[in-house]
Amino acid sequence: MLARLSSSTAPAPALSGPPGPVRTCVGCRRRQRASDLLRVVAVDGVLIPDTRHRLPGRGAWLHPEVGCLDLAERRRAFGRALRASEHLDTSKVRTLLDSGEWRGPADRTGPDLGSRPDHGKRSTSRLEQKAGRPNVSTP
Repeated sequence: MLARLSSSTAPAPALSGPPGPVRTCVGCRRRQRASDLLRVVAVDGVLIPDTRHRLPGRGAWLHPEVGCLDLAERRRAFGRALRASEHLDTSKVRTLLDSGEWRGPADRTGPDLGSRPDHGKRSTSRLEQKAGRPNVSTP
């Protein structure tokens, strides 16, 4: 049986930061923790920044830098990474990067949060809804 040989005998450099998945930037091709990269998905030919890493579907990873976005556009990397045959509009990603508002997936104020007006409130039980008043249990 043949053993698989690696191209380098030196161990890969350790990535700084908290443990977690490692992804490759489609622009510069450097590996980085997913928490440090911006995930983008294609929806109807438009690249949408997935600031919370929650949108469904195939995603591409990008350093939150305009230089990496430029490299990815020049290399046409988004189409390959997302398996899209049509030209992808990157204007929403560029707007986000130009504004400097991207703070990573821990930022809960992203546009794809799907904010609910009752977010953070205690949910009402079915009994409370039926009776129209709070269900208070006495010990």
